[in-house]
Amino acid sequence: MSPPLRHLRPLAAALFFGLTLPAHAEAPPAKATTEAGGAQETSSLTPQILYQFLLAEIAGGRGQLNFAAGAYVNLARTTQDPRIARRATEIAYHARQLEPALEAARIWAAGEPESEAARQALWTLLAATNHTDELAGLLSQALTKAGPDVGAQLLQLHRTLAGQHDREAVLRLVDQVTLPYLTLAEAHFARAQAAQSAKESLRALAEIDQALQLKPDSEPAILFKVQLLLDTPNRAVEALQGFITRNPQSKEARLALARVLVDAKRYDESRQAFAALLELQKDDPDLLYAVGLLSLQLGDIAGAESKLRQMLKLDNGGDRDGARFYLGQIAEEGHRWSEAVDLYDQVGSGSRRFAAARGQAAALLARQGRIEEARAQLRQGAEASPKDRVTLIVAESKLLLEARRTQDAGNVLEAALAGTPEEPTLLYESAMVADRLGQYAKVETRLRKLIQLQPDHAHAYNALGYTLVDRNLRLDEAQKLIDKALSLAPEDPYILDSMGWLLFRRGKNGQAEDYLRRALALRPDPEIAAHLGEVLWALNRRDEAKKTWDDALRADPDNEALTATLKRLVR
Repeated sequence: MSPPLRHLRPLAAALFFGLTLPAHAEAPPAKATTEAGGAQETSSLTPQILYQFLLAEIAGGRGQLNFAAGAYVNLARTTQDPRIARRATEIAYHARQLEPALEAARIWAAGEPESEAARQALWTLLAATNHTDELAGLLSQALTKAGPDVGAQLLQLHRTLAGQHDREAVLRLVDQVTLPYLTLAEAHFARAQAAQSAKESLRALAEIDQALQLKPDSEPAILFKVQLLLDTPNRAVEALQGFITRNPQSKEARLALARVLVDAKRYDESRQAFAALLELQKDDPDLLYAVGLLSLQLGDIAGAESKLRQMLKLDNGGDRDGARFYLGQIAEEGHRWSEAVDLYDQVGSGSRRFAAARGQAAALLARQGRIEEARAQLRQGAEASPKDRVTLIVAESKLLLEARRTQDAGNVLEAALAGTPEEPTLLYESAMVADRLGQYAKVETRLRKLIQLQPDHAHAYNALGYTLVDRNLRLDEAQKLIDKALSLAPEDPYILDSMGWLLFRRGKNGQAEDYLRRALALRPDPEIAAHLGEVLWALNRRDEAKKTWDDALRADPDNEALTATLKRLVR
């Protein structure tokens, strides 16, 4: 259903100035005042005109935009009243009747020749309807009329022509209208923008270089050139460094340089660039934050902590929750655990790092044996941030699993599922805990429900298939499930591990080894290592098997699957 007329925004306002449309249009006056302050004679307000006007308004109010547009355009054609023409332009545009909208825009622009809104609407509609010759003529006239302000007008061309879908035609048009102005940097800038839109990157680069030759201190030009060079960040760095040498006070260029150096993974130089910016803006919270994070990236922990704490001393601004989170990590690394917990607690519930901060705080408390305090941290977080509820519930279950409280972990997930029985993450995690508890019927029920809800959930197929393989049951069905999982995620190490384990169960040890080696190369997981070692053991390559297990044990000496395999086969 089309929107009622009272909710429409004017075409020129929507595209250019953000003006608002009255809830109900005024009846057309006998005279319409132009934006320049003069008066444009209009036809008399006859009963017939008033009737047509009200008819159009009523149709629009009922959402009959096509009828309203036709009525208004006819009225504009009859009266030549620019105010009616403006209304007709807006309504016809929103009804997607572009040619009638263009006709009305011509009347509007003719009636109010000094109106910027009318001119911009006309140009936009000419571009949208491919009237390029007429548009070229009008643009050329406007540029000539602009006199000393022609540079600013040239820079408006890109926005004016944004509605034109044929970008190559736009480039030809821009080339045509800028031809008399090639001694101006703005003309080449306009050509560069049009060339970029037409996907002629080399041409765009050549034009923006010409603009910079004509106006070497143009910040917009160098920043546009950097956009063109983002795929080759080292070239962007070179261009920015040259510009900054000539224009050392350019803050925007220095900021762009610091960011591009990050993209180029030249972190030390990026930190130096941000530090140079800080000399110009000593209390800029965003710069302090950036230098702090880069210092952390480079292993300068003291420097990172200093900059992040300096940022937090400022009254406001910057990613304050981010600073608290990273300061918490720094305190944690320094074994200042109480301080770390306090910092994590200060991360606000609206932050994207809230769940991670609560999880880190809970893990620290659990490490000190304060399990119930840790659980309280996570539960309070789940109440404070509904969007993080599931993440924090899962974190609580994992915390209990690590404490060997498997049944409690299951109870937490079951309680959460009671309120949201079709929540995919909770279904999956509860199935995994049920598997540990030997509740295989529940495992299968939960995973099949998850597959029904999300038919492309690769790990649901894999988990169900692996559960069958591990118990050496219904291997044909397991094969179909794991094949499906592999088709959805062919390079997932856990799914490759499941396929390797299935092949081992079927006595195809050579193929099993290939899958398991691929899986272990992608992710050095102790359970994958346990499976690969067992296959090697079965192939009578005992030394290789022991080395595989020993390497995994060094990384994770308490892994249950690995220690169970060793106990069964070796010790």
